[in-house]
Amino acid sequence: MTMTTALTQDQLKTLVGQAALRYVVPGEILGVGTGSTVNKFIDALAGIKGQIPGAVSSSQASTQRLQALGIPVLDANEVQGISVYVDGADEIDGRGFMVKGGGAALTREKIVAALARRFVCIADVSKRVEVLGRFPLPVEVIPMAAAQLVRRFAALGGAAAVRLADGVPLVTDNGQHILDVRGLAIADPPGFEIEVSQWPGVVTVGVFARQKADVCLLATAAGVQTMEFAA
Repeated sequence: MTMTTALTQDQLKTLVGQAALRYVVPGEILGVGTGSTVNKFIDALAGIKGQIPGAVSSSQASTQRLQALGIPVLDANEVQGISVYVDGADEIDGRGFMVKGGGAALTREKIVAALARRFVCIADVSKRVEVLGRFPLPVEVIPMAAAQLVRRFAALGGAAAVRLADGVPLVTDNGQHILDVRGLAIADPPGFEIEVSQWPGVVTVGVFARQKADVCLLATAAGVQTMEFAA
């Protein structure tokens, strides 16, 4: 009798990070996101780093990791476009819409995603949802607007709170704060993203509908499942 051992979440992340290598276009600038799953992808890049002329990174943490491998990191203003952007997600639905920002890098992630011809999401199966909102929605905000934005989310049925780090508000790479909003069911991600993005004081909402995934590599117990989404 053959016994199979279930893979840990860390092993699933390694599996999907390695699977994303096939989407890297040799000789072209690569977009790299942020987070624990993306770290596995960056680690996997070590084997093909000679094929990568440079990368655009969405966070200081990823920049440091790429530079440690010897991969040049370019400012987003230095490139007109990138072939592919590889990043994780906190949630992804069946249409490729995502919630992102658990690592507080959502603004830069959305900027880099907008430069890319293709967005490849890498995630483990726990991130797949039918309706976005189970994971607390991150929203990067200008600090002076935080209280009024908490009230606006309450009017939508959401409970928003400023994200803390060591007992004080977390400060993003952009010098702003993060609201985490619980209790939402986001049935219309494109409409929700458009509405909340217009609220004064919102820098970026963590719904990625306009910059949705084109492909999702989903790590499951049976291996990597490839999900492709219509434009």
